Amino acid sequence: MGNKKKTTIKDIANVLGITPSAVSRALNNHPRISEKTKIAVKQVAENLNYQPNHLASALRKGKSNLVGVIIPRNNSNFFSSVLENIEEVLNKKGYNIIITQSNESYKKECSSIEALLYTQVDGVIASMANETVDLSYYEKIKSKGIPLILFDRGENDLNVDYVGIDDYLTSHMIVEHLLDQGCKRIAHIAGYSKTRIYKNRIRGYNDALEKHGLPIEKDLIIESNLRLNDGRRVMQELLNLNERPDAVYAAGDYAALGALQVLEEQGIKVPEEIALVGFSNEPFTSFVKPSISTIDQKSALIGKLAAEAFLERVNNPKVKASLNKIIVDAELIIRDSSNKKE
Repeated sequence: MGNKKKTTIKDIANVLGITPSAVSRALNNHPRISEKTKIAVKQVAENLNYQPNHLASALRKGKSNLVGVIIPRNNSNFFSSVLENIEEVLNKKGYNIIITQSNESYKKECSSIEALLYTQVDGVIASMANETVDLSYYEKIKSKGIPLILFDRGENDLNVDYVGIDDYLTSHMIVEHLLDQGCKRIAHIAGYSKTRIYKNRIRGYNDALEKHGLPIEKDLIIESNLRLNDGRRVMQELLNLNERPDAVYAAGDYAALGALQVLEEQGIKVPEEIALVGFSNEPFTSFVKPSISTIDQKSALIGKLAAEAFLERVNNPKVKASLNKIIVDAELIIRDSSNKKE
């Protein structure tokens, strides 16, 4: 059976005996079209299951009222919260969002950007995939004059608005906390250092150790995708060292959870034998036993500020895009997994 023909404005016009342009004006609530005609057009459109061609409309108007949002993954409370707040702010200003996820894949991220550009989005708000090193697709967004806002993960070289935390200082704060708990051999389950935020977290970790006269041991820094299975694998590697760590700082909560599972399976007491700190304040961190110390990145505020940065660019299109870092203060939430001094 062939595909059913899509209803067009011309089909509605034929039913009512009016011109297609009159139908178009009625659907767009034009003041010169009578209320009677508008009601008739909308009723026929509904009866014929007419679906407007938003892409064609965007091409005509030069504006789609759509904003593309690219996230690395959707199974994270951090990204879900950012999305919710971006959408809330933009909906109030008449924009809808199109959500795509890269699954940490550079190739998928590039295809998402192509699809969003084809859809004629009015802007892109993005957090980069772990694999992304080549910035040419993001440069392509800029070259078309489309506002680009980066959050959480971004690169200074793109010279656009960025909203996030100070990863260097936050990482420094975590190490200081663990040292304050009496830990001396702190391991770091890191994200890939090619990604700026994880590079800065590693740098903060290293500098905090150096500040306190502790050696930086390469065996104690292991880069990964920070998923649950990565946390399990890396924790096992750390336990297999001749001298195991007395604390673990994971740059993501899912990796921290994986590490905690391995420690529990092997009967290692947390925090007495090995203290543990994660990153992102995922909901499960407060439910598990022991509860996991972590960083609250203020995701709701990041989402709100990213949306407002886009609106600012739209309202001031003649202002040349430049690196504008909006830094949000993160908070260390100390829970049972690292609190040795109760």
